Amino acid sequence: MPDDPRRRTKSKYTADRGIPGAFEGETVTRRRFMTGTAHTAGAVAASAFLLPALGFALGPLFEKEPVRWEDVGAVADFNADTYVPRIFTETPGIGEAGKTTAYIRKHNPRLDGPVQKPEQYGQFIAISTRCMHLGCPVRYTAAAQRFICPCHGGVYDALGQRVGGPPVRPLDRFYTRIVNGRVQVGPRFSVNSELKRFSPRYPGEDLDGIGQYLYPSRPTQRKLPPQ
Repeated sequence: MPDDPRRRTKSKYTADRGIPGAFEGETVTRRRFMTGTAHTAGAVAASAFLLPALGFALGPLFEKEPVRWEDVGAVADFNADTYVPRIFTETPGIGEAGKTTAYIRKHNPRLDGPVQKPEQYGQFIAISTRCMHLGCPVRYTAAAQRFICPCHGGVYDALGQRVGGPPVRPLDRFYTRIVNGRVQVGPRFSVNSELKRFSPRYPGEDLDGIGQYLYPSRPTQRKLPPQ
């Protein structure tokens, strides 16, 4: 059977492969060496510019934000039948733009069922005023027991669940706790139609069915763990 040239093992030496200008005993041509060196130097130079830029852009996404709690009043200031609006600072360091309003009341077993675990965060209900359509501020109307958005007609019931209009999910809520007889409001969290807790999402992001996977949470904002 004749020898098949395609099956021959190529020599690692450039002289054996008949490369012009090859030296005896070398395995890499000078041209290939210089080309590889230039490519490597270019990659190093590009990395020197790109890596700091990527770190600057992506770093804040993975920086863990500290949990903030703010006093909003005495326990006696709230009842289980109606909401009391309270203004507090949700995002510090940006002045008035960092303030928001929450509608707060005591947990009502008749309306809310049993307190969700961990129980220390559920003795009071604090509902965000940001509409889950485009983020417009909603107002609570006690006579109708409805949260109403004036921008695009979003309507929510007394629990913050959507009953009409374009919003895709219930109003967000805030963690609450009691410290020395005072009510404190903490981080915001989102809920689905069953009022199950999720880490915060943006308005317009559904949390039912496949929506909770289409709109993943941000790495810096998670549900509070039990304490």
